[in-house]
Amino acid sequence: MSPSPLPGRFPEEFPHEDGQRASDADRDAVAERLREAAAEGRIDFDELDERLGAALGARTYGELRPLLADLPGAPGFVPPPAAPPGEPVELRGGMHGVRRSGDWAVPARLVVRGGMGGVQLDFTRVRTSLAEILVEVHGEMAGVRIVVPESWEVDAGGVDPGLGGLRDRTSPGHGRGAPLLRLTGAAGMGGVRVRNPGRAERARLRKNSPRT
Repeated sequence: MSPSPLPGRFPEEFPHEDGQRASDADRDAVAERLREAAAEGRIDFDELDERLGAALGARTYGELRPLLADLPGAPGFVPPPAAPPGEPVELRGGMHGVRRSGDWAVPARLVVRGGMGGVQLDFTRVRTSLAEILVEVHGEMAGVRIVVPESWEVDAGGVDPGLGGLRDRTSPGHGRGAPLLRLTGAAGMGGVRVRNPGRAERARLRKNSPRT
């Protein structure tokens, strides 16, 4: 499924080459525009589901670009600008869910909405100099799942447990200079779960850690 651009609508050159790798933020931006198009009645829900699956599995701009090519207000694909300092970055689980893992760029403030697909945040391989990370969670239907290193401190006292409940299974952090993860918001129906990595995850982390 590769929609063709409408004649005369798009310029010949785009800010990014088709072969360049897309980021998680790029994929999320395309998914959000597709959801808006469905709400506007421009694509039906079967096509939305098909395009969302393609967007979330895309590796390059060339795979993302055709998904928006026949929609107004989408001249090729331009990633969203970085959030200004102090502005939170928002992640929405939507229908298919969102996951952040590996050494991803962690902002000082996040707003996380579980939606119907859920959101998973894995901080175990993150390198950050932030002293505190504020995450406003909204579990909604599918919930929010968070994994943090054992060295991090977690303060989940600002979360309303709601129907789904709040479960914090982290041990007290003990890493000098490690961040404090401060959670606020509401667990909703899907709940909020916070934990340290399990045995198998710790083994993988040790295996993948650079040797000194």
